[in-house]
Amino acid sequence: MENKRLRLPAGIQTFETIRTEGYVYVDKTAYFVDLINSGRVYFLSRPRRFGKSLTISTFEALFSGKRELFKGLYAEEFLNRPDFKPSPVIRLDMSAVTTDCGMDAMQESLRLKMTMIAKRLKVEIIENISASDMFDQLIEGILSKYASKAVVLIDEYDKPFTDFIDKPDMAEEVRTLLRSFYSRLKANEDKIRFIFLTGISKFTKMGVFSTLNNLTDISYETEYGNICGYTEKEIIDYFPDYLDETANELGISRDELVEKMRRHYNGFCFDIGRKNRLYNPFSTLDFFRKKVFLNFWMESGSTSMIAKYLQTQNLTVEQLRNFPVSMEFLTNSVEIDKAKPESFLYQTGYLSLREGITDALSLDYPNTEVLNSMSRLISENILEEHSDNFTYCRIDLLTGLMTCDCEIIVAVFNRLLASVPYDDFTAAARNSIVYNRYDFKPQEWLYRSNILAFLRGCGVVVFAEMHTNLGRADMVVSHKGKTWIIELKVAYEGEDPKKKAQKALQQIIDRHYAEPYPDAFCVGMAIDDRVRKITDYETLDKVNCES
Repeated sequence: MENKRLRLPAGIQTFETIRTEGYVYVDKTAYFVDLINSGRVYFLSRPRRFGKSLTISTFEALFSGKRELFKGLYAEEFLNRPDFKPSPVIRLDMSAVTTDCGMDAMQESLRLKMTMIAKRLKVEIIENISASDMFDQLIEGILSKYASKAVVLIDEYDKPFTDFIDKPDMAEEVRTLLRSFYSRLKANEDKIRFIFLTGISKFTKMGVFSTLNNLTDISYETEYGNICGYTEKEIIDYFPDYLDETANELGISRDELVEKMRRHYNGFCFDIGRKNRLYNPFSTLDFFRKKVFLNFWMESGSTSMIAKYLQTQNLTVEQLRNFPVSMEFLTNSVEIDKAKPESFLYQTGYLSLREGITDALSLDYPNTEVLNSMSRLISENILEEHSDNFTYCRIDLLTGLMTCDCEIIVAVFNRLLASVPYDDFTAAARNSIVYNRYDFKPQEWLYRSNILAFLRGCGVVVFAEMHTNLGRADMVVSHKGKTWIIELKVAYEGEDPKKKAQKALQQIIDRHYAEPYPDAFCVGMAIDDRVRKITDYETLDKVNCES
């Protein structure tokens, strides 16, 4: 496949623009043809910036019969069938509905959109009635004018509702408005050829679509797991020149580049069979443009909302790793304001499906990009409330790692621990923690998880619970060719922190944690739970730390 002259479609969500202006299009039209042949009413949930709008745009072009746009694609044959007939398309982007000026403005915004669609299709409707009634008239008017059933495509159906996730009263008013509006789809079922809706969450599906009982939710079906996003094979097949160009820029082979991309950007999985692993298109395209491993997807959204959510839920980053869930987790729908944190974070893309360990399924962060970004959010959330700034802490940390200066590392960790709210420790003490089938004392868990989050948030490579043949090291940290083995112990009331630090270092020695890393810098640290900071540490310097 030759795409050397095609440009990267970064930020472009219009199918016609991609196909006519020289951009790469990853052919997903086989899924669209199959859906049209198999049913009539569908819903797809995917996180933001995952290709939902491009999917809607492609459906619009397909039903409009724009054959020239599909030349060479799978759907070309479908459009050339003798029985194919174009249909009038009602396309509605709910993310463009005004939501920040009250309910009257929202209703008026919906009315305006109905008016604009009616004018485009040359259908007459009354404009001074409710948006729901205008929707009715639009569907009926299309059938009358064209003697053809309409196709209805609605993108980001839940956006007006999720805008008020933290305002329950307003959210309920919006839900009532949307329920009335969307119920017209069921009322006009006999006048509609095909319905396809997308959104971020499935939570409001049952509330908003309570009357739309023929809706097929393909969000978790393995057959359509790759309908949005890029597979690794698609990246190799469709972007070969960009892979070569980026590999050359970074001074590595193409295979090495793909392996690094796999760790950093691959891993999103939404299907119940866990067979499909995906790259987020936004991150992939930005990476090819800038040729540097940055956290593009996370930085493109409202990260402050997620940071605040994690804080209000008293969640740590490590707590949501290998999180067990049942098979019913995918099919049970609840309102978003009642959703558990793991369900909320899965729907928004921050957690992804994995093979179950103790249950049918588990959740984990999809890749390094999301894990490190979530870790940074947690650390910034802690540090920004105090005089210690995350940026300065990060600079000190990286300096300490590079120079193997344990004094600096301990000082940075203590600045972090001093910023953890006291009531977080109180909350932690109420619960025992089980992670990867290992029991942790609550305070130890809180210390450890915050330090891990900080390390990952600073962009260093860190492995937690690194297994060896004799045990598991608390942390193996790697940065710029330097490796640290860190073992943490907590000295509780009546225990000697110095002896705890010595015990931590001795554990590294006795269990040969550093054996796979012959130049590692080994340190045992003791946190005095009475003052909640590292008061003692012991080192075993096995590395020449000259720069």
